[in-house]
Amino acid sequence: MTGLIVLAVYLGIFIASMVLFTRIGAGIRDYTSLKTVTFGDESAVRPNRAAGIISVLTLFLLWAMFTGSSLIPGFLHAPGPFAGQTSFEYTVEANGQTDTATVTVLVHKREETPEPVVVDEGEGIARNDSVTVAQYRSQLVSFDRNDEVLKRDGATIVAIDGKKVLPGDTVQIRGGSVTLTDKGTPNFSPDNGLQMEPLYLPSPEAVIERTGKVLEEGFRGTSLLGHLGWSLFRVVAGFICGAIVGIPLGYAMGLSNWFRGWFDPIVEFMRPVPPLALIPLVIIWAGIGETGKIILLFLAALWIMAIAARSGVSGVNISKVHAAYSLGASKWQIMRYVIIPNSLPEIFTGARVAMGVCWGTVVAAELVAAEKGAGMMIMVASKFQNTDIVILGIILIGVIGFGIDMLMRGAERIMVPWKGKG
Repeated sequence: MTGLIVLAVYLGIFIASMVLFTRIGAGIRDYTSLKTVTFGDESAVRPNRAAGIISVLTLFLLWAMFTGSSLIPGFLHAPGPFAGQTSFEYTVEANGQTDTATVTVLVHKREETPEPVVVDEGEGIARNDSVTVAQYRSQLVSFDRNDEVLKRDGATIVAIDGKKVLPGDTVQIRGGSVTLTDKGTPNFSPDNGLQMEPLYLPSPEAVIERTGKVLEEGFRGTSLLGHLGWSLFRVVAGFICGAIVGIPLGYAMGLSNWFRGWFDPIVEFMRPVPPLALIPLVIIWAGIGETGKIILLFLAALWIMAIAARSGVSGVNISKVHAAYSLGASKWQIMRYVIIPNSLPEIFTGARVAMGVCWGTVVAAELVAAEKGAGMMIMVASKFQNTDIVILGIILIGVIGFGIDMLMRGAERIMVPWKGKG
């Protein structure tokens, strides 16, 4: 239910922002508004900076809203879990007698340990009682522990707050609900509201606070930058090895029908195999050390780079080759001045994809066996239910992955300025 509400709020903000910026003339355009459109040119449609900023702020706002963050005003918070005091009445039948008693319930925050509520027990076969329960938890109410007639002696609850109940029935009360179990014991569940429990999704300030502690104290004997550095080293080493082997292999497959016939079945067989499926085999071959991780990343990048290089060579316009030959160019000059420049855009695209796959693969590999790395942080933190460290690791992985992609886009713009220019 909460997920549907989050999605509805997100879509609402998206639509409202788009309509607002369209009305105020902020420059929302698509390809139909351009005088000249070249679909092979990435400059035809550029991302709207304002939309990007609003998108990030919207995600942060949703995170803060559904975790009760103090970083945003209280009126923006989603309804939170019930906290405070409530009560319900239960009616007991025992040996032909009927009596009603009140149970006072105190719902408190998980980190608090409040004193039990003192109540006047009253008189009769059913006595007033009190229980305490933490937010997001439920509590069985031993209603007969101070009653004159116990459940084993025939005491049976027949009504809650005046409503007749049978085992399995639920009655809504202020701040929660009471369900009569199959054994006839009331079970109180407080209202959780729409906010996420901190165990599942901590607030932004909790993650920020944890980030400061990890930066200052490290994690399991290694600094935060050390963990990220090890992950980045593994990715770069595996990617470079994959590119060194994959690009020449792709060129050979694109230029020679013999090489293509020989290696195409291997490449097309390995291409759909996810790198994670190779982890057990790599561990058997190379163990759980650094060599095994780099081999796994090498295999993750190899097939992508080979296919990208092969596609780049195959996509070279044959008219350019014929024009170079007509001007007296040699085979090496054709390769140097025609094939390589025209295949570089495809190779850079493959490199971006390969780096993304390697970055995701190294995290999974570190989840299996590693003493250092971002994946190791997430794995260990999850075992001890340190969700704030898990969220921290996910954010850092995403930020670094995005940064790597931006760097490669920048390198592509500098080294391949002719991409999409025909």
